[in-house]
Amino acid sequence: MTEKDGRGTSGGATGTSGFGPRALTLLAFGALLAYGLIRITSNVYSYLADRRAAGLDVTAATAWTYESTSLLAWALMMIVCWFSVRTVRPPRFGWRTAVAIHAALAFPVSLAHIALMVGFRMLAWRLSGGTYHFESPDGTPVFYELRKDLATYAELILLMFLMQWLIDRYAMPPVAIVAPTTLAVGDGSVTHHLPVAEIEHVTAAGNYVEIAWRGQRLLHRATLSAIEAELAHAGFVRIHRGRIVRKQAVRRVVTHKSGDFEVEMESGEMLRGSRRFRENLEG
Repeated sequence: MTEKDGRGTSGGATGTSGFGPRALTLLAFGALLAYGLIRITSNVYSYLADRRAAGLDVTAATAWTYESTSLLAWALMMIVCWFSVRTVRPPRFGWRTAVAIHAALAFPVSLAHIALMVGFRMLAWRLSGGTYHFESPDGTPVFYELRKDLATYAELILLMFLMQWLIDRYAMPPVAIVAPTTLAVGDGSVTHHLPVAEIEHVTAAGNYVEIAWRGQRLLHRATLSAIEAELAHAGFVRIHRGRIVRKQAVRRVVTHKSGDFEVEMESGEMLRGSRRFRENLEG
């Protein structure tokens, strides 16, 4: 097995310390949903009070179904709204342009929310053995809901803009990835630490890998995938399913008509590469 000298990556390739952008984004969505729950709770009791004051008999279950289906639809639309705010905002766009674009998006987003909400309600009523009728007090249910949704959309966009600004400003930066400087290679009871900058390429050889180092071939019991993961941040890339090379050691790339290629290494050795891995040498 490969031993590590303690100077590999710190915290993993994607690790972060503290609250990173992803964690803060999840917290932001949680806060928005919690705010939505508070809002619909208030709406439920207001709805019940208004209907009962008008002499109408409405159950609490019906009121909760009305409000929860609306919140569920908004929860889905929040994903669209979040990415629209992430994409359309200063400094990528000027303030006037951003406001104009979001104003234009307000209508399709609100209509999509209404469609989802009605669909959820139809499903809920069908499961309870009833039939849902999309109605409103003024006889124009779409416009009745649209007026409310446009205000909700504006409120949501402003909250998301503030949240994203705070995330970008205060999120903890990712932990710096430290490339390994040596590779531990076992030789019986002795472990050699080969300078990574002197390794030219590594080739799979059954249950071993063959390491090209200073003109020598060292056999090391490990898988090529394990070595590739260990050296990924040290400038090594795969050029063939059975071989990785140090990019800085590549002196020339010869591409054939088939799309396959050969690389000339700094030692003068020519190695065959597969076209599926050609892009790894670019950039």
